[in-house]
Formats: sequence, C-alpha cells, structure tokens
Amino acid sequence: MNLNPFMNSLSTLPLMNNGRTRAITAENPHGEKGNGGMAASHLGPSRKGSPCLRDVKSGDTALLCDIDGPGVIQHIWITVTDQTDKDVFVLRDLVLRMYWDDETVPSVESPLGDFFCNGFARGCTVNSLPIVVNPTRGFNCYFPMPFNKKAKITIENQHEENIPALFFQIDYCLYDELPENTGYFHAKWNRQKITNIGEDYVIVEGIKGKGQYVGTYLALATLERYWWGEGEVKFFIDGDIEYPTICGTGTEDYFGGAWSFATQQDGKTVENTYCTPYMGYPYYSKNDEAVHNLYHNDDVPPMRGFYRWHLPDPIRFNEDLKVTVQQIGVCKKGLFERQDDVSTVAYWYQSEPHKTFKPLMKKEDRWPR
Repeated sequence: MNLNPFMNSLSTLPLMNNGRTRAITAENPHGEKGNGGMAASHLGPSRKGSPCLRDVKSGDTALLCDIDGPGVIQHIWITVTDQTDKDVFVLRDLVLRMYWDDETVPSVESPLGDFFCNGFARGCTVNSLPIVVNPTRGFNCYFPMPFNKKAKITIENQHEENIPALFFQIDYCLYDELPENTGYFHAKWNRQKITNIGEDYVIVEGIKGKGQYVGTYLALATLERYWWGEGEVKFFIDGDIEYPTICGTGTEDYFGGAWSFATQQDGKTVENTYCTPYMGYPYYSKNDEAVHNLYHNDDVPPMRGFYRWHLPDPIRFNEDLKVTVQQIGVCKKGLFERQDDVSTVAYWYQSEPHKTFKPLMKKEDRWPR
C-alpha cells in the first residue's frame, strides 16, 4: 500500500509508505544516495569539508536545489549573515525563489527574511508550526512543497557585497506518484511604502484556479500616531467584486489578539509579543538596534511583525482569490483612515499554472524605514 505522502502528523508516523528520503546540502548538491559528507577538510575526508556555499557574489544567483520528481520538500533550513560592511539590510536584499516542474517564472518570490517572518531586515525568534526561526537566524520552513517533475530553489544576492557563507539543508522525499488533487505551494511578497487613504492594502490578488490560502505575514511600520489596528482583513472568493465573502473585525483580531497587544506597567503602555502554533506577534521595535552612530539617534517608526497560519482553517477557493486589509485607526474622536508602511507575504496552494507575479520592487525600495 502506498499511503498518502502528506500523512505526516504524529498519529500517522507508524504508517509506512514507499517514499525515499533524501537531503541536499552544499556537500551533496544533488541529494545522491550515499554521497553525503564526502568533502574533505584539514581534518581529513568527510570531516566537514564544505558545509556552506562560500562567497556568493553580489549580483549572482545561488542554486540551492534542482530535484527531479515526483517528490515533496518537507523541510528547509537556511542561515546567513544579516549585515556586511556596506549595510544591515541583507535579509531584504537576498531574494528567495522557488519553481515547480517546467516553470520559467517563480511560484515563490520573497525577500529571504520576510518569507521566514523576519521582516524589516531584522532577525527575531519565531515559534510556530510551519515557520520556525531559532536564535540566531536559524530559518526553518515545514510547509510541504510537492512537485511532479522538478523542484528548483534559488537565492539571488542583490546585496552590494558578496555573502561570505550561505548555509542550507533541504530535506525531501521522492515518490512514484503524488495524489491527483495535489496543489503547488506559492508565496508572494508585497509592499506599499505609504498606503492610500481609504483604500485597502492588497495582500495578494490575481490568484486564478483552485486552491487554498494558508497564511499571512504582516510587517507593519506605523507612520501615524494612536491605535493602528482597526483595519479588517477581507477575502474575495470566487468572483466577489465589491464585497468579500469573509471580512474580519480588525487587524489585531485576525492575528488572534484582543484589545490591542498592550498592557499597563508602572503607568506605561508595554507591547506584548508572542508566538503560538498558528498565530503570533514575534517582533516589535521602535529603534534601529543594528546601527550605532555618533551623529544621529536610533529612532525609527514603530515596527511590528505578525503571522497567521490557516492550517486547521484554510481559505478554500475554486476560481480566484484576492486578500486585502484596511488601514483604519482609532483615537478619542473615533475611527479614522490611516496611512502606514505595509509589507506582507501571502502563502497558498493552488493548481498550476499560476498568474505571473508583478516584478519585485528594487532592493532600495524594499529597505525598511
């Protein structure tokens, strides 16, 4: 019996199938059986001779994997420096892309940090089911990524300097075939540096086909004072035009919060970050911790990073999907329309082909404020 390759919960671990487990690293770039750890170091053969891709040059694209299918990528681990002598925006300058089967355009395109819920080019700890970031910047992804013919993953170095070391491991399983109703993993980054008054920010649009939406990462830099989180998240499903099928009750509500995320301590308002399996607020800062200069202070617009995974509750669509969020705040006078700096990553599965993404904005326009 060849059981479903996606039955990977704790309760199904005793059930066996015919999968063949492999892993790709810098030492075994093709994931070949019996070829792991062959590179030699000064300690001798098979003694940590090539643990990473070294000196990824500025402007170059590093190939992490090019796997023949059918198969499923089950885990990705990546780590890299977050700054060089030039600047501290490496995590926004490195662009992660993934291609399935015969694609010439990516199904995944995002700055490396944002894909792993580390926006603003800053690292933070994330403890959730599909995305885990361990100290310091140990990026892990557990979203299953199936492919029938081929899986290709690249990282383009758009940073001004070379990246001295890129560490990674891609764990996958090969199968004789995948279920007919298998969808392909997609993720797309977007940003609007100043949102338009009274106009919803678009998390993702132009999704065509059948699939399910499985997650949102939001990196919000607030540009106005007072409470920022009254904007509702909307899902326009299968032909919705003017009004969505799903409309939430507020931004902090979408991420599982209530009455803001703040508490009072000694008469001061204190932000509370948190991580749970399906939703979290892992990052808050109003300072530039990466740069110290004698001639300017470290104040920046308050930065907040959130994730929400629709794993037990995927948003299913049969024809098309658009996801938006409003920028609405509240003060003593009541609700008001805001303008803020919003970046997001949308995560979903769908049948192929997908609509080609709009071009990624240049790296300078991706940098945080």
